[in-house]
Amino acid sequence: MSAQPKKKKLPAAQAASRIEPPPLLVELVRALDAKKAENLRVLHVGAQSSITDWLVLATGGSEPHLRALRIEVERILDAAHAPIAGTDGGQPGSGWTVVDAYQIMAHLFTPAQRAHYALERLWRDAVEIATPALLAPPPKPPAPRKSATKRPKVPAKSKPKPSAKPKRKAVSTKRIKNT
Repeated sequence: MSAQPKKKKLPAAQAASRIEPPPLLVELVRALDAKKAENLRVLHVGAQSSITDWLVLATGGSEPHLRALRIEVERILDAAHAPIAGTDGGQPGSGWTVVDAYQIMAHLFTPAQRAHYALERLWRDAVEIATPALLAPPPKPPAPRKSATKRPKVPAKSKPKPSAKPKRKAVSTKRIKNT
């Protein structure tokens, strides 16, 4: 048997630059950021997981904040008509909520539960996508370029002036006699 060559592993920064996050993921991360989610992390786990491609990890300051983050995640998914496989809020006060939308899975934690479960360490082989790049506004399309050669200006067509109607001469109503 011949030995197969080992695949070269790309540095994480290079691998992350080759992965294009889906627009729904970008919208989801922006919405969580707008709702003041802390320590946002996005992991591409498609090569390691058979059930999802993307993990979004976020921290909320309290149970009500987690509930607000979950509602926002569900709102974004519903607006995009993305199917939700399930939501698990655990027991009341559990400090961990999961929203599973097949290709994207959002894990929302309180700070204590985030430190306890440490999903970043569990998925350390995943490629992390830089959240500042996802939060940046979309680039504006380039402005149309003006050509180097100037086109001669064509004089604007002038509308013909309305012609004044000739005034009618006053016609006498007197009959002229033939003599």
